[in-house]
Amino acid sequence: MEQILKYFPTLTETQKEQYRMLDALYHDWNAKINVVSRKDIDNLYEHHVLHSLGIAEVIRFKPGTKIMDIGTGGGFPGIPLAIMFPDCHFHLVDSIGKKIKVCMEVAQGIGLKNVTCCHERVEDEKGKFDFVVSRAVMPLADLVKVVRKNIAKESHNGMPNGLICLKGGEVDREIHPFKHIAMVTPLSDYFQEEYFDTKKIVYVSL
Repeated sequence: MEQILKYFPTLTETQKEQYRMLDALYHDWNAKINVVSRKDIDNLYEHHVLHSLGIAEVIRFKPGTKIMDIGTGGGFPGIPLAIMFPDCHFHLVDSIGKKIKVCMEVAQGIGLKNVTCCHERVEDEKGKFDFVVSRAVMPLADLVKVVRKNIAKESHNGMPNGLICLKGGEVDREIHPFKHIAMVTPLSDYFQEEYFDTKKIVYVSL
């Protein structure tokens, strides 16, 4: 939790409490339904919550923004971002029903009112959103192909509507076909922990 406050010192008391509550909820649910690697659950805040919040360093979503998190797993990056941006709406999608159950229980457990969860394949989602976010779900070209239909035409934020992905390692080859509409931001620009040395945010304007 200290890591979150180190980078986001202006959180409200409600936000602080919601982030604090994630620890017990994820430990409890992860014992029943494995959404975070058993070896990694003790790194919840650095490897999952703070990693998700890297997106908040690149863009501050304006109130009313609609964001879809695809392949959300246990709710990353959607749930940490929904706490950070309570005036935006987050739609969390995963094709595995038990993972969506965890998302629903965690969102309800911390009192999030700006999250909906849906058990479906992203190919079947027909809604329109300002941004789609994801964390290492599939190669960039495949992601662009399946979410392009879900991006709303009219932009309201400082960045044009599009896709924002959390990626690790080398991304040059992946982004090559999109180099004129893509922006890569190393998370080490924002976060000092060694874990983020190879982590990047890839934004593609759609």
